[in-house]
Amino acid sequence: MQKPLLAAIAAATCALLSLTAQAQQAAHIRGTITAISEGSVEIATRDGSKITATLAPNYTVGSVKIAKITDIKPDSYIGTAAIPQPDGTLKAIEIHVFDPSMRGSGEGNRPWDAPGPTNSMTNGTVGSVVGTTGRTLHVTYKGGEKDVVVPPDVPIVSLAPGSHDLLTVGAKVIVFGTQAADGKVTAERFSVGLNGITPPM
Repeated sequence: MQKPLLAAIAAATCALLSLTAQAQQAAHIRGTITAISEGSVEIATRDGSKITATLAPNYTVGSVKIAKITDIKPDSYIGTAAIPQPDGTLKAIEIHVFDPSMRGSGEGNRPWDAPGPTNSMTNGTVGSVVGTTGRTLHVTYKGGEKDVVVPPDVPIVSLAPGSHDLLTVGAKVIVFGTQAADGKVTAERFSVGLNGITPPM
């Protein structure tokens, strides 16, 4: 008698977890903080709308500042939003260089939502920097590798852990979080541009 009951409970639990996962989706919100209150922030997005995001209890903040191609060296841990090329390489739209303490963050290759649906985000370790100007990066990650070509006009920034004090009115941010089926957004992580810069991710 107990085994069928336990099986039914397990099946119901799995179904509930599946529905909960489907009810939430990843959210990337890019814009400027316009208001801060206890437990939430209001953001004017780049498309002109306004979103109020609830702060997750354990939300984190990272800082974003300008970097250079020469800051990328073998064994640097980087991320890049990029466009796939016919020859199998990636053309970078932006590059962000992680602080050593953030090594391993988001490792892998996956679809990315800016600025178009065919783009990808690749986080991994630079194995080599090649080319006459050092603008081709061989990036490895768990389960794969990519050659990334970095055009001269591509923005390059560095990411480092930051404090909650960076969340101020006027700060330019990208928010990583979840959006529920009812549209409510929960902010889990912020990347905040220092000195007025806009995070390019």
